[in-house]
Amino acid sequence: MSLQKTISKREIRRAHRVRNKQVSRGEKPRVSVFRSLKHISVQIIDDKAQKTIVSYSTEQDKNLKGDKKEQAKAIGIKLAKMALDKSIKDVFFDRGCYLYHGRVKALAEGLREGGLNF
Repeated sequence: MSLQKTISKREIRRAHRVRNKQVSRGEKPRVSVFRSLKHISVQIIDDKAQKTIVSYSTEQDKNLKGDKKEQAKAIGIKLAKMALDKSIKDVFFDRGCYLYHGRVKALAEGLREGGLNF
């Protein structure tokens, strides 16, 4: 088996494991993270209605300063503020296939700093 297939399978297993830890599906909205080499985007999804409630990305805010970690934290704070405006306080953090490290961790800290609970 090639190295790429092994890594791909590992990422898929990790994503399923993270999503299956959500105890009661649909009770809380889900914060879904996508990370690319340049940008990070986050959205809050209601799984019952299958709709995106709020989304934000570094592509939308060109005035962000600092390195990628600082930008991710700023995105988390702004998304938390937008979620609180829509009266969302408790969410499930779905990091997908990404490790809780670096930009993903900074994003989670920004969400907590902004007032979201998970």
